[in-house]
Amino acid sequence: MFKRILVPTDGSELSLESAKAAVSLAKENGAALVALNVQPIYRPPMVAELPAADIYSQEEYEAEARKAGGKALAEVLALAGAASVPCKSWIELEVNPWEAIIKVARVEGCDLIFMASHGRRGVAGLLLGSETQKVLTHCKIPVLVHR
Repeated sequence: MFKRILVPTDGSELSLESAKAAVSLAKENGAALVALNVQPIYRPPMVAELPAADIYSQEEYEAEARKAGGKALAEVLALAGAASVPCKSWIELEVNPWEAIIKVARVEGCDLIFMASHGRRGVAGLLLGSETQKVLTHCKIPVLVHR
């Protein structure tokens, strides 16, 4: 049924559980996975004129962000490899993770986005927002929410 499944991961235990389920679904369907980690873009501090405020250069920040993203993706790649499921990985630097998720799904030709939901409700959900909800609202590709 599905041929290419996007699996966003933030490296949390919840997203790792979701990735395990995505690997299982991909194996059952003979599908390939695209694992994605989104890191925030570099934003220099407002008080960058202070000597200690601008600790990292943009290049240093992006290198560290990609390193952190690679660590999160390594877990998904290992799960896919153990199940003999083809898996490609992406690291995106973006202000809004939901936009990167939709963009990568389109670029990669994914026919399903399989993502975790932290299940925040009430004030926490309102204040923190929900990347899953934003993907559901703005994306035309089917989304499977794993809880």
